Amino acid sequence: MAVGIFDSGLGGLTVLDAVTREMPEVPFVYFGDNRNAPYGVRDADDVYDLTCAATERLWAAGCDLVILACNTASAAALRRMQESWVPPGKRVLGVFVPLIEALTERQWGDNSPPREVAVKHVALFATPATVSSRAFQRELAFRAIGVDVEAQACGGLVDAIEEGDMILAEALVRSHVDALKRKMPAPEAAILGCTHYPLLQDAFQAALGPDVAVYSQADLVAASLADYLRRHPNMHGPGEEALFLTSGDAGRVSDRATQFLRREIRFQPI
Repeated sequence: MAVGIFDSGLGGLTVLDAVTREMPEVPFVYFGDNRNAPYGVRDADDVYDLTCAATERLWAAGCDLVILACNTASAAALRRMQESWVPPGKRVLGVFVPLIEALTERQWGDNSPPREVAVKHVALFATPATVSSRAFQRELAFRAIGVDVEAQACGGLVDAIEEGDMILAEALVRSHVDALKRKMPAPEAAILGCTHYPLLQDAFQAALGPDVAVYSQADLVAASLADYLRRHPNMHGPGEEALFLTSGDAGRVSDRATQFLRREIRFQPI
C-alpha cells in the first residue's frame, strides 16, 4: 500500500513529514533526485525527462500513485505526463491543486465559470522554472477572476537550503521579498511555490509582515492526499516498505535530511 513522494532534492521532505503525520499507517517511498538538483534552472524538456525517470523508479518500488512534491516538476512536466505518458492503473499528481483549492475556496472538480474570490493581490515566490511556466497563473485563471498575481523568481534559494546555509537562505528571502514589494507593495497573500520554502516560512512571514497570509503547501497536500486515497483506495500500491531513495551521495543527503526533519533519516542510493 505504498505511495511515492518525489522531489528534485530535499524540499519534498516537508510534504513527506506532513503526509506521514496525516496517514501514519501508509508506507511512503521518498525519492530525491539530488544528483540532478536543482530543477528550477533546467528547461522544460529536461525536467520532463528527469521526472519521468524518477516516477518509473517509484513505480518499481511498488507505488502506483506518485506525488510530485516539486513545484517545478508539477509546473513543467505534470500535464504532459498525464496527457501522453502515464499508463492505465498508475497516477501522478502534483502539488498545485490543493493550493488552488485553498486560495479559491472551491473544489478542483468544480467546473463552474471563474468567479471573484476574497484575495485580490497574490505574491508568488517560486523557482525560475516555475515562474516562467506560468502554470500557477494558468490554473488560477480557470477558477478565479480579478486576481493580480506577481511572481518573484527566487534564484539561489534552493541551493542555499540544500547546502544547509540557512543564514544565506534567510538573507535571500529578505532580498526576494524586497524585490517583490517593489512590484506589488501590498500583497494580501503569499504563495510559497516551492516545497523547500516552508523550511523558511517564518523568514518569509517576517519579511512580508503580519498582515500577509502565507500559504505553504505541505499541510494542504497532506489533507488532499488523505481525501484522495479515501476516495480511491485502489491507488494504494503493492509496496509495503517505507524507503528513502536518492540519486546523490546517500550519506550526505541523509545528514541534511536529518538536520531538516530533526529526526534520523537514512537514504539508500539508487
